[in-house]
Amino acid sequence: MNLLTAITETTAVAQDSLMVLTEPVAETMNVWSLAVKGGWIMVVLAILSIIGIYIFAERYATFRKAMKKNPYLLDRLHDNIKDNDIKSAINYCHNQNTPVSRVLEKGLKAYGLSTTYMRQAMDNSAGLEIANLEKGLPVLSTIAAVGPMIGFLGTVTGMVQAFWEMSNAGNNIDVSLLSGGIYEAMITTVGGLVVGIVAIFAYNYLVARVDRAQNDMEGEIIAFMEIAAELKEKN
Repeated sequence: MNLLTAITETTAVAQDSLMVLTEPVAETMNVWSLAVKGGWIMVVLAILSIIGIYIFAERYATFRKAMKKNPYLLDRLHDNIKDNDIKSAINYCHNQNTPVSRVLEKGLKAYGLSTTYMRQAMDNSAGLEIANLEKGLPVLSTIAAVGPMIGFLGTVTGMVQAFWEMSNAGNNIDVSLLSGGIYEAMITTVGGLVVGIVAIFAYNYLVARVDRAQNDMEGEIIAFMEIAAELKEKN
């Protein structure tokens, strides 16, 4: 009797072990598999993200170059103007090749004219420099706004597809058919929100850099006008 009991227990343990081994392994979730299940909408979002990353990287490099300050720029211009060597001052600004130096170069070229005209020439130049720094920002803003909308579009089309498959299934409706279609559709929403959130942060960061560059440029213009007014008064 004891032997029969032992055999029965051993058989039961073996059956349990076999059931565990033969159970289907749950599919693990990773970014790539989810992106693939999102369909063609994810391809559009990927293209938008690549464009956004390129714009941000290119503008970031441009700002790093444009925001470099020369602490001796105004002192050098002051000395050149004091010595009536406007040509050397113009050449010095030209060699610096920064937004601020190009604006001051316009002012130096109009130095012999009225103060009002000189200020207007620098303001016009500053407007062009700011417009150049803002290149690509409208596209980045558009990506931030359109990304989530495209994601929602993918969700709606995915839900329509899921319910269409359910209607075709008739009485053989499988819960996994609906749940699988729903979570795959929601993937596009997640992707669109990620693209939109990253793009809006990048856009606001670059806009802040543009504002800072504009303020720095205005400060340099005011300082230059003070130097010009001082030296013109002495002469």
